[in-house]
This record gives sequence, C-alpha cells and structure tokens, in this order.
Amino acid sequence: MQSIFLQYLSWQFLEMPVNILKAWKNFLKFNLNYFSVPLLVRTFFSPWRRYQVLHGRGFDLGKYLEAAFSNLIFRLIGATLRSFLIIAGILVEIFTLFAGAVVFIGWLVLPALLIAGFIFGVKVLI
Repeated sequence: MQSIFLQYLSWQFLEMPVNILKAWKNFLKFNLNYFSVPLLVRTFFSPWRRYQVLHGRGFDLGKYLEAAFSNLIFRLIGATLRSFLIIAGILVEIFTLFAGAVVFIGWLVLPALLIAGFIFGVKVLI
C-alpha cells in the first residue's frame, strides 16, 4: 500500500498531466475540424457555395464571357471568405495552443504556489 502522499504526487505529476495533454490535443483537433481549415485550404479557389453560371448551348462570345466573368467573381468571393475563415481558425488554434500551455504549466506549478502561499500567510500572521 502506498501512502496517501505518494498517491497524491503520482496523481498530481503523472496522471493529470497526461490527461491535460490529451484534452489539449482534443481541443486542438476539434478547432481544426470545426473551422475545417484543411478542407478550406484544399478548396481555396472553388466557387462559393458551388455557384456557377453556365454559358448555354452553342457559341455566343458575349454569353461565354459573361459566364466566365461571373464564375471568376464567384471564385474570388470563395477565396476571400475562405481566407477569413482560415485566418479565424488559425487564430483560435494559436489561442488554444497558448491557453493549453498556461493550463499545463499552471497545473505543474500549483503545488509550489500553494506551499508558498501557506508560508507567506503564516509569516503575515506572525
């Protein structure tokens, strides 16, 4: 049987850091999936919402140029909106990365802060 102090140390510095790292990894994966960053990068120049103008049958230069220009506009709109979504997804990833690091380091430093706070409190009372 281990003492309760050794069980606490094992939990504080072995079990929970592993769980925190797993949760951190899940948050990072979720945000990438939520913002669909890999899919948005792959389909960057695709038309927005698959909008497409067909030029019809036969060859009419005016209709052909109108359809080509409209499809170009839809692709530019798609690229613009996708770039905003990609930037938002990357910013959320960066925030999650820093927040996870703060939580992980904070968890490891927390016992030392507790002991230092207790010692400081006793010194203030004396």
